[in-house]
Amino acid sequence: MGALATSDYIVFLVYFILVSSYGIWVYRRKQSKQASSADFFLAEGQLTWWAIGASLIASNISAEQFIGMSGNGFRLGLAISAYEWLAAVSLIVVAVFFMPIYLKNRIFTMPQFLKTRYNETVALIMAIFWLFLYVFVNLTSILYLGTIAINNLTGGGHFHLIMIGLAVFSLIITLGGMKVIGYTDVIQVVVLIVGGLVTSYIALTVVSEKFGMGKDALAGFNQLFKSAPGHFDMIFDKPGAGASQQQINHYASLPGLAMLAAGMWVANLNYWGCNQYITQRALGADLPTARKGILFAAFLKLMMPLLVVLPGIAAYVLHQNGELQQQMLTNGEFREDNAYSAVLGFLPTGLRGLSMAALTAAIVASLAGKANSISTIFTLDIYKKYINTGSTEKKMVWTGRVVVFIALLIAIVVNWEDALGIGGKGGFEFIQKYTGYISPAIFPVFLLGFFWKKTTSKAAIAGIVGGVLLAVLFDKFLPGIAGNETFLYTAYPTGNGSFEIPFLIQMGWVFFFTTLLIVGVSLLDKKGREHVHALEVDARMYKVSPGILAMIVLVLGIILALYIRFW
Repeated sequence: MGALATSDYIVFLVYFILVSSYGIWVYRRKQSKQASSADFFLAEGQLTWWAIGASLIASNISAEQFIGMSGNGFRLGLAISAYEWLAAVSLIVVAVFFMPIYLKNRIFTMPQFLKTRYNETVALIMAIFWLFLYVFVNLTSILYLGTIAINNLTGGGHFHLIMIGLAVFSLIITLGGMKVIGYTDVIQVVVLIVGGLVTSYIALTVVSEKFGMGKDALAGFNQLFKSAPGHFDMIFDKPGAGASQQQINHYASLPGLAMLAAGMWVANLNYWGCNQYITQRALGADLPTARKGILFAAFLKLMMPLLVVLPGIAAYVLHQNGELQQQMLTNGEFREDNAYSAVLGFLPTGLRGLSMAALTAAIVASLAGKANSISTIFTLDIYKKYINTGSTEKKMVWTGRVVVFIALLIAIVVNWEDALGIGGKGGFEFIQKYTGYISPAIFPVFLLGFFWKKTTSKAAIAGIVGGVLLAVLFDKFLPGIAGNETFLYTAYPTGNGSFEIPFLIQMGWVFFFTTLLIVGVSLLDKKGREHVHALEVDARMYKVSPGILAMIVLVLGIILALYIRFW
């Protein structure tokens, strides 16, 4: 792919000026309130439902989707969309059941919830866990994958310069606080959706032309079905005797019905309901506004596979028919994560600039949101409590800004020579797998904390520590100890001489055993049960309005129809 034309850079420059100018306007409009830490970290009471929904999606849809999930679309097909469509269901659960608890108890951060429900020790342990996860898995991988994509799009050779540019752009947005992030995310979402739809349309017309049907996107879509029918299967069958390594690898990534029974739900509900990075957008709103915003995000989530998976499938069909041979290579090595940037090469001059703006919008929004969450957790749950308990509001805001700068600097240093090896893995799976070390340990602590009053602080600590140890056991050691075939799991060959349990199966079992551990310790901890910190709960807060109910039914109906069609 060649470098962008002048007109492409003009389009991108217009986008940059538009977002930056709007962010400055939002910041200055209520500059007098910026000294408030609640405003900086949460934009308390200032985000509308559509800004909340747009910010949720802008922060979620990043390089891991555009690059990583498109790469999985190339390799696995539509089945990877399960993450997106089941996320919409998870958002319904969060809106109806989780958000009322947070807002009723004035929860601003996830460690604060753990302190309110359990104690300071649980909150501190998890604050440290989250900071390491957000900095060394999420922030670094988003920055690395985004840099790779834009570097490919611009012709290569500018990796480090682009990385610094992305970090600086996101730093500018983040320093304005959550209000600036939330409202600039509205522009980011519009840009990434328009750019994503244009890219998908062009990819389908290229497929149509390749097979002699002219520029007809619908014909191109139908051709994908004919050329790669297996790429439209939503559920993979369990590999039997004689299965190819490719079939095994596909199942290991998305283990059929088993993932729907456990791991996928753990991943999604923990991400959307117990994750500072996501919940932060709605924690400053009232319940009706928060619910509308979250359900708006659920609607947007339904269309994401059209933007990020379909181009990957199109790239697969084109590659199988002799196209994109060089574009799928990085330093002479085939990389599935090149699928999206390879497809962008078909865009005409000008539209490449729009697509680069869409990619940049997704990357910057996610970097800004993640950096703000890192800043929020460190400042409110560590700095304010343990380092400077008498800190002023102004000092907390400036501390938060310094933390943003340090977090992005760490991400640049770690990625300078790809110290984590993100480039050697599928980016999307890299994030899912290593987040999966923490998710099944955290989620039971939240879930039982929400809905089982007997859960004790000692049980929560046992669950967090025990859950992480169980995740390591299942991932690294269990096949060697118990064998590759047990009543709990099947470990599959990885192709390099080792065996591995599919990580979504691992997550399901770790969640199950961690839940049992927490329940068991709680029942034995009689003294702890006498000092449980009860949450304020009112059964009426779970009721939804007719309008909210209609939105829920519509989302569930669309998902059901999609699964019936592509099962």
